[in-house]
Amino acid sequence: MKKNRYFAAIIGTGRIGVSLGFDKKREQPASHTMALLKNKRISLIAAADTNEENLENWRNYVKKHNSKNEFTLSFSTSEELYKNVTCLDIITVAVNEEHHLEECIKAIEYKPKLVILEKPVALNSKEANEIKAKAEECGVKVMVNHERRFSKDYLSIVSLIKEIGDIQSVVGELDSGLRIYGKEFENDGTYSLLHDGTHLVDIIQYLFGCKLELPIVSGIHKDEKGVVRNFSAHYQSVVSTFGTIPEITVKMSGRSKFFEFRVEILGTLGKIIIGNGIAQFYKREESKLYTGFYSLSAQKIKLPKKTGYFSGMVQNAVDFLDGESELVSPLDDAIADLKVLEEIKEKLA
Repeated sequence: MKKNRYFAAIIGTGRIGVSLGFDKKREQPASHTMALLKNKRISLIAAADTNEENLENWRNYVKKHNSKNEFTLSFSTSEELYKNVTCLDIITVAVNEEHHLEECIKAIEYKPKLVILEKPVALNSKEANEIKAKAEECGVKVMVNHERRFSKDYLSIVSLIKEIGDIQSVVGELDSGLRIYGKEFENDGTYSLLHDGTHLVDIIQYLFGCKLELPIVSGIHKDEKGVVRNFSAHYQSVVSTFGTIPEITVKMSGRSKFFEFRVEILGTLGKIIIGNGIAQFYKREESKLYTGFYSLSAQKIKLPKKTGYFSGMVQNAVDFLDGESELVSPLDDAIADLKVLEEIKEKLA
């Protein structure tokens, strides 16, 4: 039985909207436009952006991809798009964080079948709850692009966790050169705790089915301008789907000369490390160094050649619209992530 195609539009044709799809080092698709175009069940027919150059580049690229029978429409504002295009099933909102509230509410009021919202949900919980209220009022579902939920390398380690015994600790670490937090950046969201920390908190809560709350924050380092550059947030006796975890730690650095994203899981019988470009699995074996002792030994781990992180997100959207799946990254989960970040932020001020 032939299934219907879904018509989609994108609001925001910048970095995550389009241009990351041209990064030759990244696994592709790596942007919303490329992921939508790659899915055979979706017709990407329109976009809006106030940046004329970005919009023109988007139109030229998508027009080459689309068939002669498909529209490739571009508009300078989302209002103009919604007035002229009346057949949309999916609207992707890929604008900067400070515009999430305004543009997501406009998208919801159009009443498509689904809104795909780039992370984080909004600048703060107040705005996030406004989005939720509007979605409930209009009966529109919203999914948030926390892409690691769809990444096959992260998903593959779940079956390995039972092999490392009882979980003793989990450490999620994100290192970069971007400032972690400063109050003066709250209005535009240009700080790593929000922009990147949402990914770190989300994958921990998702993988372990846990709720992070009441953090003990230490290791705070501020630069000469008072901007936070380091912290560690500790969570004790965290109830998870794998039992109670004695400690979960979320660590971030904003003064590193490199980028690293990783989650380390220490069990009583082994260890797992998963992250950007990292996948390591260690098990307890008789030590080659000490008589009567056991050491950790690296194990071979089979991972997919492609993680499918972005394409998996879009496929989940299609499966949801087909009535074959629930949303893997629903709005409520993303709002819960935001609340975790706000609890940390209170301790950093």
